[in-house]
Amino acid sequence: MLSAIRRSADLTLNDDGAQLFAQALDEGACGRLETALVALPTSRPGVRIGEGRQLQPFLGDAGPIGVIAVSALGEQARPVRAILFDKTAERNWALGWHQDRTIVVEERIDTEGYGPWTVKSGLIQVEPPFEILERMVTLRVHLDAVDERNAPLRIVPGSHRLGRLPEAEIGRVVTTLGERLCLAERGDVWLYATSIVHASLAADPPRRRRVLQIDFSADAAPGPLAWRGV
Repeated sequence: MLSAIRRSADLTLNDDGAQLFAQALDEGACGRLETALVALPTSRPGVRIGEGRQLQPFLGDAGPIGVIAVSALGEQARPVRAILFDKTAERNWALGWHQDRTIVVEERIDTEGYGPWTVKSGLIQVEPPFEILERMVTLRVHLDAVDERNAPLRIVPGSHRLGRLPEAEIGRVVTTLGERLCLAERGDVWLYATSIVHASLAADPPRRRRVLQIDFSADAAPGPLAWRGV
């Protein structure tokens, strides 16, 4: 089935909710990013980065990652969450169709319209009003090549315009709008609307696939709360 899905390099953020920035990081930048991430634990499939000073040269508005966020959100774009996904033969998982619905904040302040609350890797997460997520973008920085069999991101073009979807409706949306594969080479960056419907398969055969995923927002704060930031 996946081999029949059309290639996706022609997608645009405005029309489809996702866009490829090919070779946004050259080999030198990829090597420096690997060095910045080397101290992170490798025993978990997704490592949430709570303190990312080592990433600032990449995420600032003049960095190779931050400049892409600025192009989408403007000069107020700031990184508000970062996760390293490191798939290997030992840690090879799939993720079903869903929308991202949580943000990371500095502290819990019970507020109408915000919740439920969770804590992951010591970071406080909450589901905010969905319009906050609709104003955000997510960047996926590829440190390994991703073909059809190495667990590419799967997205549903146009689903970023549908608002918060009930879980029971997501399957119908996928069937109606179809899916596209976000294939990548080392150094490529995929930009997508945080609210888009997306999924991922396990790699087949299992092999390494490292992706640094960063959420950006141009909002000074998520309503009455404060961003935890990166």
